[in-house]
Amino acid sequence: MTTPQAPALDPRGDVVELTRAICDVPSVSGDETALADLVEAALRTAPHLEVLRDGDTVVARTHLGRPTRVVVAGHLDTVPVADNLPTRLQDGELWGRGTVDMKGGVAVALALAVRLEAPTSDVTWVFYDHEEVAADLNGLGRLVREHPDWLACDFAVLGEPTNGGLEGGCKGTLRAEVRLHGVAAHSARAWSGVNAVHAAGEVLRRLEAYTARDVEVDGLVYRECLEAVLISGGTATNIVPDRCVVTVNYRFAPSIDVAQAEAHVREVFAGYDVVVTDAAPGARPGLDDPAARQFAEAVLAVTGGRPEAKQGWTDVARFSALGVPAVNFGPGDPLLAHTDDERCPVDQVVSSYEALRTWLTT
Repeated sequence: MTTPQAPALDPRGDVVELTRAICDVPSVSGDETALADLVEAALRTAPHLEVLRDGDTVVARTHLGRPTRVVVAGHLDTVPVADNLPTRLQDGELWGRGTVDMKGGVAVALALAVRLEAPTSDVTWVFYDHEEVAADLNGLGRLVREHPDWLACDFAVLGEPTNGGLEGGCKGTLRAEVRLHGVAAHSARAWSGVNAVHAAGEVLRRLEAYTARDVEVDGLVYRECLEAVLISGGTATNIVPDRCVVTVNYRFAPSIDVAQAEAHVREVFAGYDVVVTDAAPGARPGLDDPAARQFAEAVLAVTGGRPEAKQGWTDVARFSALGVPAVNFGPGDPLLAHTDDERCPVDQVVSSYEALRTWLTT
């Protein structure tokens, strides 16, 4: 049986209905093609845009000869659906997978990309795939490697959920395995072996006693975290386990780099076999950059509030690595991202649209 094709997206209509239509096209990581096709088709209705595509990443850009170019980016994929599609509108909130992370931001960007024929800066709009999975699959990272000219800009905005406020920079992340070694033995004669799982007790006690830091970076406070996230060990129920692995995740302030983060983890677990399995640097807020200050002034005039620190890792770090200041700005409460009851206030979608429109037209 042929799967019915989703209706075309209408970026010139109501932005909340556009958000709903985008969310109602399932696009779990690895299955973004249908949505990417619809986004590309919508962008190609705008004569002022050059439209490019790499895999399931779609890029559209203006060529107006403006003195500055900015990037507005958002990812098309979501985590798996949890019986929370199709979307529903209830009490001023749009419920469903992707409403927070981050199809509200995608809808805002798509609407503005098509409608704004003469923004005050040249704009590159990026709608990319595979953000919610392994970093080596990330569509934005693929553009960095294969089409860096597509991302050339003076400033970037990532439409990650920020409760409709402005969040600067992001924390770095490091995962490491604390590997514990023992001696296997029959569980009936346990005295003849050494239990590696029991040895994990001291590792967990160190974590329990650990006090994470709050670190101020360029006026924003990042809350660090060091937590056990996985534990595994043993081979059978009648064998004293000779190995155990405690996987830890360190989320660190952007005031330190990956090497310093690794050194800190090794210090916490001194005396243990520690193997780093994955790491990505954070990004400083960058709000002292003139383009970032201009963005903050324009956006906060609409939304109110003040800049906050992004308490997580986002793709702003990829722009930071390129020497481009970047911020997070989009509708939705990040605490509701990936939850079964994911939902976004519709007024945040509208205010995010108005704030970005103001910035790009003044």
